[in-house]
Amino acid sequence: MPLNIVLIEPEIPNNTGNIGRLALASGSRLHLVKPFGFEIDDKRLKRAGLDYWQHLEVLYYDNIDDFFKKNSEAKMVFLSSHGNKNHWDIKFTDNLFLVFGKESVGLPKAIKEMYQNQLFKIPLYSESIRSLNLANAVSIIVYEGLRQLN
Repeated sequence: MPLNIVLIEPEIPNNTGNIGRLALASGSRLHLVKPFGFEIDDKRLKRAGLDYWQHLEVLYYDNIDDFFKKNSEAKMVFLSSHGNKNHWDIKFTDNLFLVFGKESVGLPKAIKEMYQNQLFKIPLYSESIRSLNLANAVSIIVYEGLRQLN
């Protein structure tokens, strides 16, 4: 499996559904870290993922500590509008974990501080916007990764 998409505490079911669909289309694995801002059987999640959800490889974690404990050996990069390096500088490898924060506030401060050297951003060319929609950001990163890997 080329990439692992990690959503820490996702809040919007439509985004998670769209990202699930993207994960399946790109041959990626989806990791969902609780708590969620929705129920996993939410109709909006299913609608956004259409009938593809059943084919998707999804791993669930009770919390951030559970995720890091179970993936302690994984190579990870973290995406945040507060990153110091652009996403083009990520050295993609098979099984790389791409870690994204929740829609409202992004990654927790502790994670941004602990992983500063692995913190990347998608450049924005307008001062009128803080960030991109999560599903759009994940798409940009995943397909840049696939481009580099292929």
